[in-house]
Amino acid sequence: MDADEPTRRATDHRDAVGRLDWEQRRELLHRSDRKGLAHLAGHLAALAITGTLIALEAPGWPVLLPIHGILLVFLFCLQHEAVHKTPFRSAWLNAAAGWGAGLVNLLPPVWFHHFHMDHHRYTHDPARDPELARPLPRSRAGLAWLIAGGPYWTSQVRTLLVNAAGRNRDGFVPPAARAPVVWEARSFLAVYAAAAGVSIYAGSAALLWLWVLPALLGQPFLRVYLLAEHTGCPHVANMLENTRTTFTNRLVRFIAWNMPYHVEHHVYPAVPFHRLPAFHAVLRDRLTVTADGYRAATRATTGAILRGEA
Repeated sequence: MDADEPTRRATDHRDAVGRLDWEQRRELLHRSDRKGLAHLAGHLAALAITGTLIALEAPGWPVLLPIHGILLVFLFCLQHEAVHKTPFRSAWLNAAAGWGAGLVNLLPPVWFHHFHMDHHRYTHDPARDPELARPLPRSRAGLAWLIAGGPYWTSQVRTLLVNAAGRNRDGFVPPAARAPVVWEARSFLAVYAAAAGVSIYAGSAALLWLWVLPALLGQPFLRVYLLAEHTGCPHVANMLENTRTTFTNRLVRFIAWNMPYHVEHHVYPAVPFHRLPAFHAVLRDRLTVTADGYRAATRATTGAILRGEA
């Protein structure tokens, strides 16, 4: 019997984790500042290159706007990892990454932490998963608006304003977190107001060309990526069935911080991004919902939405 055989015979995600031996767990759960910072440096370097070329109006620079935007909005994947406290070993680095990435995407990290923890507790449960609180569209026009990012941006602006006003009533936010949620929303709005003020005073459109417009152009790619995670999967408690892993190339895995290995992440959320490929090698024979690339995943998810099966 080889080392992976017990995992292959596991009946659900809890069994799959329970059958890991001590050495496998130790290896899989190893967090690293070095690996996290190296990955972040690569992501930021790519942003610096595209941003500089746009700022200098290099030949063909408008073509770089959506590429720059994809790199910007996919910082969401770093923030997602940060709320699990896994991209770095140091707590302060995880906190800083969560705040920085959150500012880019209008996604306050304390509020998102509680939202996302409920998503993990009740993954793909229509009655309790906060990701499913908003019904999916059933028309092509509604689907296009969803993928364009319209509902996301309007929802996040509303969330920031409601939280800043001290009127948050989200069931996933515990009473002890209400004050931090208010404080972070006000802090975010203050940063945005200051950035806008400086831009107006300086007569600069840099924020428009380097953040606002690229983020709008990049958001549809993030929406397609996020739809692939669970949409069209069975509404059951087993993470091996309610989540999809999408097989893709190294570039996509890089900018998404290995989160295309999404079944693996949900089966064992404490595994940091750089160890997910190793966990995939252990779990791959137990995967039940997969897609061979995001084109195939998008066909599956949009079809399920339009048929009312998502």
